[in-house]
Amino acid sequence: MEEHWREAPRQEENAQLAAELGVSPMLVRMIRNRGVEGKKELLRYLRGGLEDLHDPRQMKGIQQAAELLRSKIKSGARVRIIGDYDIDGVNSTYILLTGFRRLGARVDTVIPDRMKDGYGLNENLIRAAAADGVDTIVTCDNGIAASREIALGKELGLTMVVTDHHEVPYEEEADGNRRFLLPPADAIVNPKQPGCPYPFKKLCGAAVAFKLIQVLYREEGVPQEELWSLLEFVAVATVGDVMELQGENRIFVKYGLSCLEHTENRGYRALLLVNDLAGKKLNTQDIGFTLGPCINASGRLDTARRALNLLCASTDREAQALAGDLKALNESRKDLTARGTRQAVDLIENSALGEDRVLVVYLPDCHESLAGIIAGDLKKKYYRPCFVLTKSEEGVKGSGRSIETYSMYEELTRVRDLFTKFGGHPMAAGLSLHEDRVDEFRQRINDLCTLTPKDLVPVRDFDGGLHLQYVGEELMGQLELMEPCGNGNKSPLFVETGVQVVNANILGKNRNVLKVKLKNQQGTSMEGIYFGDAEGMLADMREKGTFYVLYYPRYDEYMGNRRLQIRIEGIR
Repeated sequence: MEEHWREAPRQEENAQLAAELGVSPMLVRMIRNRGVEGKKELLRYLRGGLEDLHDPRQMKGIQQAAELLRSKIKSGARVRIIGDYDIDGVNSTYILLTGFRRLGARVDTVIPDRMKDGYGLNENLIRAAAADGVDTIVTCDNGIAASREIALGKELGLTMVVTDHHEVPYEEEADGNRRFLLPPADAIVNPKQPGCPYPFKKLCGAAVAFKLIQVLYREEGVPQEELWSLLEFVAVATVGDVMELQGENRIFVKYGLSCLEHTENRGYRALLLVNDLAGKKLNTQDIGFTLGPCINASGRLDTARRALNLLCASTDREAQALAGDLKALNESRKDLTARGTRQAVDLIENSALGEDRVLVVYLPDCHESLAGIIAGDLKKKYYRPCFVLTKSEEGVKGSGRSIETYSMYEELTRVRDLFTKFGGHPMAAGLSLHEDRVDEFRQRINDLCTLTPKDLVPVRDFDGGLHLQYVGEELMGQLELMEPCGNGNKSPLFVETGVQVVNANILGKNRNVLKVKLKNQQGTSMEGIYFGDAEGMLADMREKGTFYVLYYPRYDEYMGNRRLQIRIEGIR
């Protein structure tokens, strides 16, 4: 698919700001390209530390939740944490479990089974808690959309505390105003709830759980070092749940990655070891493409309990066995995903689906846990919002992934009568519906779609032109100040002109890695790597002969050796 490449605008005052900050004008330009303005914000971006985290007591409901839980813990009441089966839910659960145990709580955990229970709370989990003599349920990474289930918990005499970060459900009234549908919990901690003054709304579920533990630790006099030991779990969840790396999230991930490199958690230590990451300087890609998928594979193909057990492992032997299991599960997940993506592409290419602006692909035999990953693959390939639906015991379940110009959660709200359950974010969503309504869903979501042809052309913003001969240690030192990079703080992107291939190799079991040696017009050569359709990319390079390349510089570490390399993002 042809992309539109767009150079970021050149701004005034970069040289002056650079002199005041002690960095290069190019670095200032790149940071400002990411929406950071003003000397104060630039300083926070470059040097923000733990002291710059917002006071958690600004979060609506957090003091009420903390007082309630302190009382329950002191009285010996049984507390049950109900999390979610993805990377954010597992880490959120671990953070709450660690914090509550430190304060002496009688606490246990339940993570819903993706196949049997579905996402978040359900009536069976509530009734089971009541039957087990549980006094208080605390949710994490779920609960804000569970009004009916929380009402049942209250009827059964349970105390209900919600910690979540998802969008609050709402109904749109005739005048266009939104009526928010908050659950009848005893306390709700979610920065997105109406009336919450907390200044940063883009936290993941684990960060919200961390904030609650921060208040509890402060009030119970627990040393701050013990709180900071939880940062690595917030970092893994933030990156794994693809939160924007802005504001507090940058601080969480920056410090959390540093903690993870020297982790004392047996589970993460074993997972780093089995993935050949032990002893290396870690970045967000190590979480996003290696550690995170292993944690998520547990909840996708088996039970997320395995991932939680890994984090709670009490011996190195137990941790190593669990880490090996999760890596093997992830390899199996990759193969199943590749098969499902091929089936989906075949459907789109050989049916009327390909004409839709919003793709709704029904793969009845696909494992339902893979729907979101396949939807993400299709979104990248076709640059359209995409829903992948699968058959389940209770009808049809699906996951969606969106593009920047399409708020998926808002669009689903417009056809909410079709669903038995739905929820999510602007960029991703989950839903359940009856099988006989699949065609109607596809029809109505497309009828309501207002995306224009221009909206369906992907735009890649790049920072400027940069010849390969200027990619060296000095530049890399400046670029390192932009880390951690990822969603919301994209890696620096440059364009080089007049490039040719010197030699090339296609690698990987699925032949999805292209390693090439490129040479520019000035005679500078550099190794490049491309992940994706390696054969297609190489054929395109050879057909063009001489081309522009969109890239970002990186270090490649292997067997203790480190060398400069460029990551190829596209050619023209």
